Amino acid sequence: MSKEGIATTLAPGAIGPYSQGVRVGNLVFTAGQVALDPTTGLVVAPGITEQTTRVLENLKAILEAAGSSLAQVVKATVFLKDFNDFAAMNAVYGEYLAPEGVIAPARSTVEVSRLPKDVLVEIDLIAEV
Repeated sequence: MSKEGIATTLAPGAIGPYSQGVRVGNLVFTAGQVALDPTTGLVVAPGITEQTTRVLENLKAILEAAGSSLAQVVKATVFLKDFNDFAAMNAVYGEYLAPEGVIAPARSTVEVSRLPKDVLVEIDLIAEV
């Protein structure tokens, strides 16, 4: 099985030896995305709601570049700096990944001590193409 690197200018570029996403067969695996504006490379507003929205917009762009979509996500992993932010993150997450009529993906959510650029949330996804 071959793998194909996925890249789009609509999400922050990789800043190291990794790909924004990788397609293998009918699956797309995204790199963890944080709340970086793809145009400026800067962290968006400091709130969890704004950061989760930016993260999911970045992930949406990567999936679309791979020929997939948020509706085709089968697994999500969420890393939170503070689990007290869970409810606010979950509200935005639900709008993007579990709107009415869409089966919500399986998910793991963990609290971590630190994330890149001291953001509040990082999410990675696995989706079907």
